[in-house]
Amino acid sequence: MLRSPGPPADDSTAAPLAGLIGASPAMLEVYATTRRVAASNASVLLLGETGTGKELIARAIHELSPRGSGPFVRVNCGALSESLLESELFGHVRGAFTGAVANRAGRFEAAHTGTIFLDEINSTTPKLQVKLLRVLQEREFERVGDAETISVDTRVIAASNRDLLDEVAKETFREDLFYRLNVVPIILPPLRARREDIPLLVTHFLAIYNEENDRYVVHIQKDALDAMVKYHWPGNVRELQNAVERCVVMAQSDELTLDLLPPTMRGDRSAAKMPGRGGDLDSLARDLVEQGMATAGPDDDNLFDRIVSRVERELIAQMLAACNGVQLKAAARLGINRNTLRKKLLEHGLEEPGGA
Repeated sequence: MLRSPGPPADDSTAAPLAGLIGASPAMLEVYATTRRVAASNASVLLLGETGTGKELIARAIHELSPRGSGPFVRVNCGALSESLLESELFGHVRGAFTGAVANRAGRFEAAHTGTIFLDEINSTTPKLQVKLLRVLQEREFERVGDAETISVDTRVIAASNRDLLDEVAKETFREDLFYRLNVVPIILPPLRARREDIPLLVTHFLAIYNEENDRYVVHIQKDALDAMVKYHWPGNVRELQNAVERCVVMAQSDELTLDLLPPTMRGDRSAAKMPGRGGDLDSLARDLVEQGMATAGPDDDNLFDRIVSRVERELIAQMLAACNGVQLKAAARLGINRNTLRKKLLEHGLEEPGGA
């Protein structure tokens, strides 16, 4: 397990950063490391679950750095196909592919003298990983369809919601690129690991959404706050933010009460079932989709893959386990042929079990 460097003896470096809420020991360590690495030009790898605030930390590093007056460019590597992402990152020249009607600069060029934030770096393909490694090492690249080499002065901050060492072990992520990115790792704790920050976050988001919606929800019922502190928050701070917005919109008084929280946060899963729906699977599917949408950011546009592919991967993994790794039997129970199953094993990065 990777660990980020601990905070220095000077406690002033652990003071909260602008735009970031939390005073738990885990967050103080994040603040301290962020301030220390900002002054350098080193690559930074942000690791943490979806919704833990990786982009906020990336922006803080940029703004606190000597590059703060330069551009900050964000790229969601998981939202684009390989060809589109390659063009997005490195640009292209006219005629490089169908639809390339003019020369276009890429995001690395746009981030010259500033910082580029590569979110979901774990989603990149081996081909793109080779190009990214070259940019990190040589600070140069070519646009798609061009032979002219372009040099850039761009700091790279990358983020992953998966353990990249696991991806390296599965040979889906290049080991040399991992070590090049992982000069300074910063581990962002999930919300359930810093529950003492939840009251601060609730108050913060109440202020934001009161102003946005011209409301005055300023009191928090103890039962509601207790439920939020106890909840496991799979979507982390982003899920909490969306929950508070819902409460502000639905409140009929100046108090955030327990009944305003979604049923799952109140510990009442049965209440989440809608009349006229089928059995438990229908309810679970609805809960899963609601959870996936609740934890999505406003710019996320790959929700189908994010939700459906995860369900497919988990179904295949559990079915293989139930069939003791026998692919033929698992394929039969899933209702697909064996070749399809093998293809999906590769797509999802699952290790092929022994047996036939």
